[in-house]
Amino acid sequence: MTHRIAVYVRDGLLAMELGIVHRLFGQARSDAGKALYEVITCTDVPGPIRTDSDVRIVVERGLDAVAEADTVIVPASDLDYDAAGGDRPLPFDTVSTRRLASICTGSFVLAAAGVLDGKRATTHWKSAARFVELYPTVLLDPNVLYTEDGNVLTAAGEASGIDLCLHMIRQDFGAAVANRVARGTVVPPHRSGGQAQYIDTPVPRTHATSTADAQEWALRNLDAALSVEDLARHQSMSLRTFSRRFAAEVGVSPARWIVAQRVQRARELLENTDMTIERIAHDTGFGTATSLRHQLAAELGVSPSAYRATFRVGS
Repeated sequence: MTHRIAVYVRDGLLAMELGIVHRLFGQARSDAGKALYEVITCTDVPGPIRTDSDVRIVVERGLDAVAEADTVIVPASDLDYDAAGGDRPLPFDTVSTRRLASICTGSFVLAAAGVLDGKRATTHWKSAARFVELYPTVLLDPNVLYTEDGNVLTAAGEASGIDLCLHMIRQDFGAAVANRVARGTVVPPHRSGGQAQYIDTPVPRTHATSTADAQEWALRNLDAALSVEDLARHQSMSLRTFSRRFAAEVGVSPARWIVAQRVQRARELLENTDMTIERIAHDTGFGTATSLRHQLAAELGVSPSAYRATFRVGS
């Protein structure tokens, strides 16, 4: 069945964020070409809505669209950056909604509605201090790209909204569909929500400093017993220098990145092949089916067999 998404927009909408939601979910299609999502923009009172640019949009649907939605997404508004704004709660019932998500300072609206009480969440790092002051019961983590706590998800900013949308597509319809959407949008197919929002001292991506060669080499050799020392050696760097530069460029440690790439490859093989769990474990570097089951359970909360049953292409 088509998954319905309602995008609840407000005066001062950050137009880019609305475009992200429509573009990414709009590209998600089955192998037969069927649209997997229906995305509807809605607001309190249908009509013209001011954006953060010189463009206005006309929203035709009211809050009735929320009642029909499986997921409701709240983008940011430029009013959220005003000290007096961003704290108006959602004007609709959130209990019946299967999933709620926010992008950037849209999290202020979820927090004002009490949806984030006691839950882990994030927002744009520039607004983190005010968020904590207004909503001390929320477990705010201002240092990550996005969070997921139960049926509530939050993204830190506009670009991380892309990561969050891909994460939801991956959850709903599997890695293969999310990867096709990422390729169509020309963005990385997967960035872990735990990655840092920003880097204080970015490392130039030059041939002399980048760890890209080691990353590409590792992806070609995921079936091997890779170590951080192996990657550093391939990049002709000391272990300390390589680890520091890798974390600065990628946002996570080399060891954590390797595990994430192996899980991603395992997901693709589970979706697209009939290979046994043991063979997939071997080809992705986990070694044993037990290790693969442990890692997949830790990352996704399901077993390899359950994941395959849900997302197997053609099933």
